[in-house]
Amino acid sequence: MPITTTVITGATSGIGRETAMALARKDHALYLLVRDTERGEALKRDITSGTKNKNIYVVQCDLADLESVRNAAGILKRSLLSINILINNAGGIFAGREESKDGFEMTFAVNHLGHFLLVQCLLPLLEKGQARIINVSSEAHRMAKPNFNDLQWIKRPYSAWKAYGTAKLFNIYFTRSLAIKYGKKGINAFALHPGLVNTGFGTKLSGFSKLLMALARPFMISAENGAQTTIYLALATRIDAKSGKYFKSRQPADSSVAATNELGRDRLWDLSMELIEPFLN
Repeated sequence: MPITTTVITGATSGIGRETAMALARKDHALYLLVRDTERGEALKRDITSGTKNKNIYVVQCDLADLESVRNAAGILKRSLLSINILINNAGGIFAGREESKDGFEMTFAVNHLGHFLLVQCLLPLLEKGQARIINVSSEAHRMAKPNFNDLQWIKRPYSAWKAYGTAKLFNIYFTRSLAIKYGKKGINAFALHPGLVNTGFGTKLSGFSKLLMALARPFMISAENGAQTTIYLALATRIDAKSGKYFKSRQPADSSVAATNELGRDRLWDLSMELIEPFLN
């Protein structure tokens, strides 16, 4: 039986780590795209000792640095003939407005644009592998009010939660665009809400947002439980017909009305292509 080749971002902690461990037990060849290679190598040791799976590889990739994303994609293209599963798991929320190395608002860069470039760079491998692309979104997408004239939050007061919610809405837009544009080439895409998970998420928040997270923590689920929908989408059979859908608790779910906006979806795609164009050559 052929080995399944899976690439995952943000695997060194939380639901990403649980996902990587679960897929390693299913004998997937895992390529861990990580910002911190020391933590990546530590995870690799944990996986190989816990599962006996030796097909675990660490690739440096900082989603806030598009040159780093391009370099990581280059390593994968030189190492692999195809990719069967790409899990865009990494993300984050930031208390104040920060900028990435390339000058993009950090929430937008880490949660959307870095993954957008990664997919574009890997398209030949994804097509050859008839891949599933799994984008970790969030119910926070329901608070989004995207302003395409100010994606970088320069003209308006920055809001950590609104910026994060908008980025999670963009994950759903991206998923639906991928399903439409590349479905005939054998690529399927899925978005998901993992649940309110008790991980390190939100530790950099401050003020009222930090208080809300602290109050919510006793009601959060474990990282292991939070990873279950991602794992389901990676392993399930006969779900191609549901490509482009948003999932919760391993089932298709309704997203917000805003997430069905075709004009917004197409505008995000066009703007994202413009922003990553310098990094495609």
